[in-house]
Amino acid sequence: MIITMALALEILSILVFGSIIFVWGIRYNNIKDEFKHFQLPNWLRDIVGILKLSFAIMLFSENLKIIQIGASGIALLMIAALATHFRLKSEPFRMLPSFALMCACLTIIYMSNQLLTTSV
Repeated sequence: MIITMALALEILSILVFGSIIFVWGIRYNNIKDEFKHFQLPNWLRDIVGILKLSFAIMLFSENLKIIQIGASGIALLMIAALATHFRLKSEPFRMLPSFALMCACLTIIYMSNQLLTTSV
């Protein structure tokens, strides 16, 4: 089986979407505890959740530019999460999920950009 760039993009998008649904759905109590631990307001948690879920849904668009917007939004939120971890001197293992999701989204942006430039 040959994995094309388009297939790899779709698989990575599914993995990113699944991880966001898992963390912000199934493990939502952990999110509430983490925002409380970092002394961040509930309204910010709710906005971040809405944005993450909205950006994650964009990853399933047929339009590569929409996919890039979704991946860019998630990447920016992960940069903000990493900045918060650094500011509060979190242990490195606590930063790993944010870093991994940021890297996955940057890869999605790169791959979708490659597909956009080859289709022109």
